[in-house]
Amino acid sequence: MNIFDFSIKEISDVAKQLEVNIDSGLNQQTVELRQVKFGLNKLNLKELNGWKIFWRQFKSSFIYLMILAMIITAALGEFIDTGMIFIFIAINTILGFLQEFNSEKTVQMLNKFSLSQTKVLRDNKIIVVSSDSLVPGDVIILETGDKAPADLRIIEESDLIIDETVLTGESVPIHKNNQTLDIVPVGYHEAVNLIFSGTNVLKGWAKCLVLATGMNSSFGKIAKLTGETKKKSEFEKGISKFSNFIMKLVGLTLFVVFAGHLIIDRGKIDIFDLIVFSVALTVSVIPQALPLVTTFSLARGAKRMAKHKVIVKRLSAIEDLGGIEVLCSDKTGTLTQNKLKIANFYSEDYDKTIYLANLAASFDCRHKTEPFDIALDAGLSTRQKKSIKKAVKIIDKPFDPRERINLSMVRDRRDNYLIMRGAPETIVSHCKDLDKDKKGDIAEWIANEGYLGHRVIAVAYKEKVNKKNFESWEKSIDDDFVFAGIISFVDPIKPSTAAAVRQAKKLGVRIVVITGDSREVSGAVAKNIGIIESSDQVIIGDEWEKADDIEKENYLINNSVFARVSPEQKFSIINSMSHHYAVGFLGEGINDAPALKVAGVSLVVNSAAEIAREAADIILLKSDLMVIVEGIKDGRRVFANTTKYIKSTLSSNFGNFFAVATASLMVDFLPMLPLQILLVNLLSDTPMISISTDNVDENELRSPKKYEVRDIVTIAIVLGVTSAIFDFIIFGLFYKSSPPILRTNWFIASILTEVILLFSIRTRSLFIKTMRPSRSIVLVSLATVLITVGLPFTALGQNIFKFTRPSWLHLTIILSVVAVYFVFSEIIKLAYYNMYKKAKVLS
Repeated sequence: MNIFDFSIKEISDVAKQLEVNIDSGLNQQTVELRQVKFGLNKLNLKELNGWKIFWRQFKSSFIYLMILAMIITAALGEFIDTGMIFIFIAINTILGFLQEFNSEKTVQMLNKFSLSQTKVLRDNKIIVVSSDSLVPGDVIILETGDKAPADLRIIEESDLIIDETVLTGESVPIHKNNQTLDIVPVGYHEAVNLIFSGTNVLKGWAKCLVLATGMNSSFGKIAKLTGETKKKSEFEKGISKFSNFIMKLVGLTLFVVFAGHLIIDRGKIDIFDLIVFSVALTVSVIPQALPLVTTFSLARGAKRMAKHKVIVKRLSAIEDLGGIEVLCSDKTGTLTQNKLKIANFYSEDYDKTIYLANLAASFDCRHKTEPFDIALDAGLSTRQKKSIKKAVKIIDKPFDPRERINLSMVRDRRDNYLIMRGAPETIVSHCKDLDKDKKGDIAEWIANEGYLGHRVIAVAYKEKVNKKNFESWEKSIDDDFVFAGIISFVDPIKPSTAAAVRQAKKLGVRIVVITGDSREVSGAVAKNIGIIESSDQVIIGDEWEKADDIEKENYLINNSVFARVSPEQKFSIINSMSHHYAVGFLGEGINDAPALKVAGVSLVVNSAAEIAREAADIILLKSDLMVIVEGIKDGRRVFANTTKYIKSTLSSNFGNFFAVATASLMVDFLPMLPLQILLVNLLSDTPMISISTDNVDENELRSPKKYEVRDIVTIAIVLGVTSAIFDFIIFGLFYKSSPPILRTNWFIASILTEVILLFSIRTRSLFIKTMRPSRSIVLVSLATVLITVGLPFTALGQNIFKFTRPSWLHLTIILSVVAVYFVFSEIIKLAYYNMYKKAKVLS
């Protein structure tokens, strides 16, 4: 049965359904039977198993590829390469383990939010028991400061105020009562006769009937959603696709090369040398430095974000942040300041209205819990504050949810005021001094304030009231009150919010508001900051829940504000959106934990609940939308530099791989020794690693980024073929010379072409028209060139790597070929991206 269905049943019917006498409670035997049936009142969560999480980190094709490379290099005695690969694997595994372990720990933390002890009525006695022993049908007592241990129906109450922030994300407390509702509420905020597990009693007392416990409670459902939700980042998905592609391509090519040698050579090349040669080729094409490049890039991104007061818990989330297409955010505290402020008033005497409104509240602002009271206190003058301190409250009747008013009798100097404060429609109906026209003006003013998303409180009063005449609440509320005025309140929008929304639009990121607040308030805020054009574009959580799949898809495409949503609805919206877009979600409450886990990138503010902080990838020390927008830029910078490395290494490695593999079939000796191939791989990777420090063109930041395997592989193949052609030119120029001369010259040409390609592929524009490369790239590249050219002249290069001293003529030829190669690479790159841009427009 839906928990909200209990709110429309009389309490006697609910007690009958649960088979309990609410005056005496359950007996011990019934409790024990129900504990067997329903289980203990706690969250049944799986235990953390660190070893299982650790071994799961190795279930990746990229890790398989790296382990294979590590085994091969170790077998060849290349222990430096082996150590580097091991470090890469260790970094990847540790980061993955910490991320997943912390995610699983999030669910375990939910157990902390159950009460250790609860007052319960059993066998006609009130006893204190462990909250995990509660069962449906138990009658319990809640008091100020208690936390609800289960979902409850209120039997009796006195001045009861509940904080439901953990469920709704809204900080305005809810007045609760025991009255049966006429219609089933659509969310927590309307279920005023129910108390939900995990919520806090701010004020008052209540006798309640337990409806649902453990995993069946509202809190249990959140825990269940959180525990069942798994996600894989876009970064991990992209890397996995590349790994699979590389493994298939390398495997196929090596098979063809090895089989070709066996058929064509017929024993001319030693079989062992052929195996070692094939293995070295395999290592040369694996992008071993990819984990290091991404880690360096992500670390630099994290450092930049730290300057903006952002803590990054999962490094790869920075790159995922750059790829988000939709940023989902709560309204309160993120777009707005999460504090009420007086916005407007309707009164002929504002000073008197604000004074009377404060007299009806608590006099000591330090102990006020109502946001309205705090805002009203801020509107008082110094003189009024002094007067209020001298006032004496005679009678204080708490807020009545049915009438939606509270009543106070206060002695101020020599006068007794009876003040009525609350909903304008109720207040106006009890005022003797308002004619039809005046009531019409008031209704029009209220409607306009509602359109602006403002909350309103009306105030009326009687002067010189005798306490003896205050017979009862009901009899005191007559039609003899004097209308004082109406005050409207607003949760002010943060100054940076509108600018952040505009900046997000420029970056191609859509902002979607998902909130527990009303349609009017959330619609007004979204309209003011430029997210929507009309409040009619707001979708209510209940409308979402009742919609079919086609309607939901239309909502996701056409609507950017979802109001009055429950945690389950919030999870459903973000989960559905994740199937269509790359989604980031900014939350803060316990209720946000499931949605935080399903979102591609999860962000929380520093003041968020501990569970939300654990579930998050990124923590904002400053709750400001602009901080996230700047983080999106950082993520795109990381993505841009990572893809530069991938394109560069794939183009160079594949070109060299195919050229050397094919050339080996054309001569009766190995065109490059295995040790020389591995050295090419090591030296050419060095400047590529420095790409993580590169500057990024502004046009690279204008739209969300994803790992488009087809695009990257296509440009890599196009430039790889170009690289292979120039490799064959080098081969054609020197293959008739001795094997050492061919190997030496090809070694130098291979590294120089890879280094020069890096400067071309780092931008989609003409090399001279783009942003300068970073100093690190220039210096590391220059050092690599000097080592490459100088090594064959040394004893180390000649004795260990079997090079021969190159002639100056040969060096001049190589440098000329490299220069022509750079020109052709630029021409082909510009032509490709021009066609790619046109194809994008047509599609």
